[in-house]
Amino acid sequence: MSGPDELLCWKCGASLAAEKLPLRREARCAGCGADLHCCRLCVHHEPRWSQGCREQRAETPRARDAANFCDWFKPSMGRASGAHTAASVTTEAKGALDELFKK
Repeated sequence: MSGPDELLCWKCGASLAAEKLPLRREARCAGCGADLHCCRLCVHHEPRWSQGCREQRAETPRARDAANFCDWFKPSMGRASGAHTAASVTTEAKGALDELFKK
């Protein structure tokens, strides 16, 4: 389990502890090759908002999972939003429900 101060890849959930901050625009995950200086790894990323970003002054990029030049980018520590992490959260939730109902 990752800590709240650990930088994780938004796509595969791999630790990015070896990456130096601030992240360069060209930074990529060593595990899956995903761009790291992108909306999906930013603290301002909010897919439920119409622009997908809490920072109203930021320009909307073409792709939220591709590298960009956003001046407001700040990496989100301690969480990953990729499919691998979502699957593990689902598994944990199912385990908690099974335990609750002693299935």
